[in-house]
Amino acid sequence: MTRISALDVTDVRFPTSLDLDGSDAMNPEPDYSAAYVVLRTDDGGAAGCSLLFTTGRGNDVACAAVRTLAPYVVGRDVAELVSDVGALARTLTWDGQLRWLGPEKGVMHMAIGAVVNAVWDLRARLEGQPLWRVLASLPPEEIVRQIDFTYIDDVLTPQDALALLAGNEAGRAARTAALEAEGLPAYTTSAGWLGYDDAKVARLVRRSVADGFTMLKLKVGGDLESDVRRLRVARVAAGEGAHIALDANQRWGVDQAIAWMERLAEFEPYWIEEPTSPDDVLGHGTIRAAVRPIRVATGEHVQNRVVFKQLLQSGAIDVVQIDACRVGGVNENLAILLLAARFGVPVCPHAGGVGLCEMVQHLAMFDFVAVAGSSEGRWIEYVDHLHEHFTDPVVVERGRYRAPSAPGGGARLRDASIAEFRYPDGPAWTSSAQP
Repeated sequence: MTRISALDVTDVRFPTSLDLDGSDAMNPEPDYSAAYVVLRTDDGGAAGCSLLFTTGRGNDVACAAVRTLAPYVVGRDVAELVSDVGALARTLTWDGQLRWLGPEKGVMHMAIGAVVNAVWDLRARLEGQPLWRVLASLPPEEIVRQIDFTYIDDVLTPQDALALLAGNEAGRAARTAALEAEGLPAYTTSAGWLGYDDAKVARLVRRSVADGFTMLKLKVGGDLESDVRRLRVARVAAGEGAHIALDANQRWGVDQAIAWMERLAEFEPYWIEEPTSPDDVLGHGTIRAAVRPIRVATGEHVQNRVVFKQLLQSGAIDVVQIDACRVGGVNENLAILLLAARFGVPVCPHAGGVGLCEMVQHLAMFDFVAVAGSSEGRWIEYVDHLHEHFTDPVVVERGRYRAPSAPGGGARLRDASIAEFRYPDGPAWTSSAQP
């Protein structure tokens, strides 16, 4: 019998603030960081890896939160643990003492997601398959068994989910073949960080269009006149070759969002992302009604399936943006994908951060194969930073994500990168060149 022998957590931070990579209206100088998690087994074989993404300060808090969950997995039989990850997810989210710290929100819920994701990574490695294939090969009954329907069964019952999945089962093989041959559309944010000057934005936009991206995203919300100028630069550089989406990163109140978007509407943005607080369901609805036909997108900071249910049930958003690290892991994201399908709203995953592209691509590919059954009006976010630090880096070619074939969920960091960027004693942080 093989057991979990340890849950290791390492504070890893990358100094992306030096070049303002990742900069936006709420995060002007982020250092992309991860509470990096490794589930080890006592036979020294496969290990499960995941991460909890942050933007620097507070990453130590995230690490501490994950470490508190070690007693729930260390000593557990591996075969039993990976056979029903949903059981572990429910145990963690419904623990009476842990739940007092949420419930199902904030850093504790993200820590739960990191542990759940590490178990899925371990299962995929044991099966010798990429995570998207593991998920897409599950029978509908097992997928439904992974989901906690508490608080959402007024709009999505287990029977509803089973019917939806069963209805798409016949086409899974064909969609899997199409995915492996063609990949899925990507959009890039790498040209549009708020801290980049106009010349850099124009150069990167032109390069992105030449690379085959049909959607680009520009950060907004710092200064209105600057946004107008930068969007004009991006629109000219993109020509007619690509849509441009906008992202305010929660910077505005409701009235401010409407007024700001009235000014930017002349550039025909495809969507406005996070126009206000991610908790303000009614505010999103008000903004959506005012800015049509511009779409409203949100999700990277939505805390759980319950808020997603409300956003969808009230018709407050046009685009669902799941995040691999924000909610309670793969299992809760399965619920959100099914909720989106139930309401006919496309899912365009968020991936603006270290490791997020590597991780969330698996969820989007499962969605395509087993849930939505379509890539129309859907893109996966892509940023071109830090992929070299992963053992199985994401591959994007001609503006499309290629389906990964390596076992696991994509989050395994290279040992050399962990050693270099471990905080605060890694060479990247002790060098005199660093602030």
